[in-house]
Amino acid sequence: MSFSTDIKNEVTKLDSTKTEYISELSAIIRNTSQIENSIKIHLENNSVARRIYKLFKDIYGISPIVTVRKRYNFNKNLNYILEIKEKVNTILKDLSIYSENMEYLNIPSDYIISDEEELRAYLRGVFLSVGSINDPKTSRYHLELALDNKDYANFINDILNSYYLNSRILKREKHYMVYIKEAEKISDFLRIIKAYNAVMYYEDIRIYRDHKNMTNRLNNCEQANIDKVFITSNNQIKDINILKENDMLDLIDEKLKEVIEYRLKYRESSLQELSEIITLETGKKITKSGLNHRFRKIKEIVNNLNTKK
Repeated sequence: MSFSTDIKNEVTKLDSTKTEYISELSAIIRNTSQIENSIKIHLENNSVARRIYKLFKDIYGISPIVTVRKRYNFNKNLNYILEIKEKVNTILKDLSIYSENMEYLNIPSDYIISDEEELRAYLRGVFLSVGSINDPKTSRYHLELALDNKDYANFINDILNSYYLNSRILKREKHYMVYIKEAEKISDFLRIIKAYNAVMYYEDIRIYRDHKNMTNRLNNCEQANIDKVFITSNNQIKDINILKENDMLDLIDEKLKEVIEYRLKYRESSLQELSEIITLETGKKITKSGLNHRFRKIKEIVNNLNTKK
């Protein structure tokens, strides 16, 4: 069972007011039905099919005709077809699918989303009919709503962004996809449609993944620092070896001899660690900056040797 299915199964069990049910049903019919002399609704989710059946029965006193078919592909899911043959025009006008003049309405009338709860119910209906969310445990963060029309896609996108969800629209071959990529915004969407169990699951996974990513970043930074220490130490030892090969060690001052001695003794130490070791063992304080200055002087001597050669 997919994460999207879990969400849909959860929100189909919500209790709402009659006006909220109408808003939810309006979105579902708008996005899933074929309308001729009857209303045919095609679905793959059993819970959504049961929800629609119940809504028609409670609101309009109609029991849709239900047909269940096997899908003709490798997917083992079933197709559910709900057909309404009674009060068709009344229902279509009531749900703002058609106008009073029986003209198709691409965008529903204002009364369908006239308050906050009806707006949330409408978005819930859109998700139930054409929405999906990737499981945060197994994939990237992604929510999408597959819509059939540019104007309608803009309408839904505007609603989502009224909640500051940073949604965008992408044109596909046969439809428009309204999508959200940010984990925090997807979690906010789940709150809006009242999928609270899904929110808890999503947040747990998101926090775990964020923590894991932070740990990986810290490990990478630590490894980068280790690599930097190794490269720095290796270059300093190379300079020291050049001084040895040219019998220069006896010609340099005692301070430089001291850092050479400690570098050869503590090859894997960083400059900070080496400065602390020298300070502790000699009783003479030397900072990381001071230590670095001495190694630069050694580098200058080596560079002068190379230049003369």
